[in-house]
Amino acid sequence: MGRPRSTDPDLRHGRHCVFMMHVHLVFVTKYRRGVFTGEVIDELRVIFANVCRDFEAELVEFDGEHDHVHLLVNYPPKVAVSALVNSLKGVSSRMIRQKNYPGIRRKLWGGALWSPSYFAGSCGGAPIDVIRRYIEQQQTPH
Repeated sequence: MGRPRSTDPDLRHGRHCVFMMHVHLVFVTKYRRGVFTGEVIDELRVIFANVCRDFEAELVEFDGEHDHVHLLVNYPPKVAVSALVNSLKGVSSRMIRQKNYPGIRRKLWGGALWSPSYFAGSCGGAPIDVIRRYIEQQQTPH
């Protein structure tokens, strides 16, 4: 019958694992050009949430400024962060360009919305020192 599922709403369940994995992503516009308005940021929020859903991930938090955006994504262990990033950046670039926002077309005349670089930081769960102490306290068999 197995053990009952945890009632912790932050834990996600796969077929053979329980997980809580978050990544903080930062994408910067090409040439660090300030092209985002509130309307574009709102559009990006919807696009990113849909891409995350396709990866069985969740866009937990999102916001941005004129030249960059921050995403907090809860993702399953089967997803490679690099594949998620490539899809997030590729789909959003294509869809934002299709909307034909005049400020973006004027300031970014090439084919790219995003700089090829990005920041990805792991986060969530217990701090490393708490995990380290927990592991150290395990009773090694003799």
